[in-house]
Formats: sequence, structure tokens, C-alpha cells
Amino acid sequence: MVDVTHEIEKFNVRAGAFVLASASTYFPKGTIHVAVVDPGVGTERRCILVETGQGFFVGPDNGLLRLAAEKQGVKSIHEVSNSKFMLPRVSSTFHGRDIFAPAAAHLANGTSLSDFGPEIHDWVKPGFAKVTFSKGVLAGEVLHVDGFGNIITNVSEQEMPRLGAKDWIYLELPNSKLKLRFGKTYAEAKPKEALILIGSHGYLEIAVNQGNAAETFQTKAGDKVKLSTSSKQ
Repeated sequence: MVDVTHEIEKFNVRAGAFVLASASTYFPKGTIHVAVVDPGVGTERRCILVETGQGFFVGPDNGLLRLAAEKQGVKSIHEVSNSKFMLPRVSSTFHGRDIFAPAAAHLANGTSLSDFGPEIHDWVKPGFAKVTFSKGVLAGEVLHVDGFGNIITNVSEQEMPRLGAKDWIYLELPNSKLKLRFGKTYAEAKPKEALILIGSHGYLEIAVNQGNAAETFQTKAGDKVKLSTSSKQ
């Protein structure tokens, strides 16, 4: 059993989704991940179990599991509704203890996915998991700002071929319109100079070499991002 973190900001589903997507890649095949950032606990939001090409995710249907599961390739999604696989008394405020953890334990013991509840297809896709491409513009949003002030977007490395970017990218943030070098390392830019690159988490990020991009461009998590290869977009 590995405790990845208990340090996610309270109620911050976006931050939890980012950390889960970043960490889950490095666990062995067949791993069962339990994730709980659940402001809607006890409401009509569903409890779900997601099977991927690499493992399983158990948690609330509020978008928390989506980035990580899609990164691994979703095979099936089941609602966890069978009370047989929950604690006898289920609190309306602590589903992590009473539903998610027991479901993960039963799954580890070999319980069939179909026994937990019906298969579903309409699970929640939050804004931070949506990236669009239209008329040469790749549009997403800021997923996370790390401790260095790097602006990590929800645009994955797999999305970038659609843009066809080579050396330069035109970037639009709420407070800035920029033309930045599309590089591979922070040091390709001069100190205090900005650039765009694919970061270690596999997402496109805006960075300032030896500086703070989020402060420089007054950017925060949730801000919209537009990328193109032409200033006319």
C-alpha cells in the first residue's frame, strides 16, 4: 500500500486529478488507485470504478479520476452501487472509508467488476479535462502552477501533433499574448526569458528560466490557454 499524498488542497478536484495523473503512471500493472477529493460526498454524484489498460481507479464521479484513467486508456466504467461491497453502515459524509476503500479491497480479492454495479458511459468530464482544436487553435486551460511558478496546462504531449508546432508557438493567456520558443529544456531560454516545453508530467507548460512564469504573466489554475502557430489566429 502506497500513500501518494494527503496534501491536496481541500475541495480542489483539479489539483487532485493532476497529482493522480502524474503519479499513477509509475505504478505496476494491476494497481488499484483510490482517490478521494469529494466536495459532493453524500449527494447524487456517483461512486465509480474505472478499469484501464494498466490498472483500476476507485473514487467519486466528479472528474477526479478522468485525467489519470484516460492517460492509461479506459476499458470500462462501473458504478459502485452494490451495498454488499460497502461497509454495513454508510455515512453520508465519509464515502472514502465506507465505499471506496471497501470496494478497492473487494476488487483486490477478485470480485468481478460487474458485481459492483452497472456499467456506465456518461461519467463526468470536467472543464480541466477538455482540450479542443479548431481552425488551427489548440485551446485548453491551466491545470496546475507548480512551486517554481511553471504554468502547467491540460494540453498533453499527445495533443501537440495536431498543432504542428516546430520552433515557435503563439500563446494567449487572459493577461498576455506572446510568441514563445517551443523548446525541450528550461535552459534553452536565457535567464528570466520565457519558453514553452513539454514538462516531466507529459503536459505542455509555460516556464521562465530561473523565474516565475505564473507571476510574470499573472496566471492561475483554471485560466484559459490558446495555442497556435500563427499570429493571425
